[in-house]
Amino acid sequence: MPRRLRAIAAISFGTALVVIDGAIATVALPTIARDLHVDSSAAVAVVTVYQLVLVMMLLPFSGLGDRIGLKRLYQGGQIVFTIATILCFFAQSLPFLLIVRAAQAVGAAAALSVSSALIRQVYPPQHLGRGLGLNSVVVSSAAALAPTLGGLVLGLGPWPWVFASAVPFAVLSLALGRALPDTPRSSAPFDILGALLCAAMFGLVIGGLESGVHGDSPVVSAAIVVAGAFIGLIFVRRERHEPKPILPVDLLGRPVLALSTIGAFTAFIATMTLLLSLPFRLQHSYGFAPSEVGAVIAPWPLTTMFVAPIAGSLSDRYPAGALGGIGMAIAVTGLVLLAFLPVHPSWIDIAWRMSLTGAGFGMFLSPNARLIIGSAPIDRAAAAGGLISTTRMVGQTVGATLVAALLALGIGSGSVPPLVAAGLALVAGACSLARLNPAIRNPRREETEQVQPAQVR
Repeated sequence: MPRRLRAIAAISFGTALVVIDGAIATVALPTIARDLHVDSSAAVAVVTVYQLVLVMMLLPFSGLGDRIGLKRLYQGGQIVFTIATILCFFAQSLPFLLIVRAAQAVGAAAALSVSSALIRQVYPPQHLGRGLGLNSVVVSSAAALAPTLGGLVLGLGPWPWVFASAVPFAVLSLALGRALPDTPRSSAPFDILGALLCAAMFGLVIGGLESGVHGDSPVVSAAIVVAGAFIGLIFVRRERHEPKPILPVDLLGRPVLALSTIGAFTAFIATMTLLLSLPFRLQHSYGFAPSEVGAVIAPWPLTTMFVAPIAGSLSDRYPAGALGGIGMAIAVTGLVLLAFLPVHPSWIDIAWRMSLTGAGFGMFLSPNARLIIGSAPIDRAAAAGGLISTTRMVGQTVGATLVAALLALGIGSGSVPPLVAAGLALVAGACSLARLNPAIRNPRREETEQVQPAQVR
């Protein structure tokens, strides 16, 4: 138990490290755009570049973790992330900042790709939902701290200092990391070609979408997306014949996991669409100061911090489909209420709506992650964790691209983003409820024999 607690603390601090430094930039975007003399839509690239590299590297790194060891990859990623974070101090131009953010993303991808698999190694099967719920608490707490801390730092000093906030968490995580379990390594060779195809597929498709928002040539942007889709077709066809594919098509072939992944994807697009557009709406439409924006956003993750562990524990006993459906119903209600704020909203007018929405997403995401991790075979835990992280980052990247497009069209700082998010949350809720169908929820016997007891529900 003492070693388990240290391992849990190491994963928690490591997760907080990545979440804080990844989310804190959102509050600083308007300030970065002003100080670097770039458009608001261009400043969003500080977030999208980070997410793009994450998406490109998560699944290849999850495959690499099986070969070199989960613990070694996790801590190596933290070291790279910390060094890149320190370099943010020297960013005086947008191009340099984007390069450093890309380096941060490489380190973050290495850590995130195996974090869920490490959680499965640390917790006994009957408490997996509780463990993932606790991890959701860490994510929510860090997400709650990020905007508040970012607003405080922006009120006291220049924006480069906001990126330094996660460094103490890195030091603590590395110090406690010796307690992480040493998992067996696979003797199979690493699929380098598959990793390159995976990175190229995500990079070209998402990069092409970004080019369509920020570039001047729709034809070139469309060609980039088509090239990525073509590579993706080759990649998927190749992966179907691999015993342990980098893209977990074997897991996605199970209806319950496919629905869970689609629901998570649309849910993460919804969250990023709202959270990334809200600072612009608060500052441009309602006159909130940068230091106040964090306090307005904080009720969402603070509420999720309390709801997620409860939902995670409940998912050990009740179907994730029912919990997720209830959660998305709550989230849709909150998003619609955020779309129709009063003309001159006070902090409380926005805060209780944010809290309601955060409760809904907290009730959905934690049981959803528990189902994906718990339903995967033991030797595919890293792949399932990589799938969760990739789904989250692809959804958030698409959401950030969507916000950039709405800002470029002049409708990104009003009621349109929360309404779009509400529609996406509705799709996630439908996917969750569909899992209640016994033909989808109950796995075949050969699938059940591949997972740990009491983990499929």
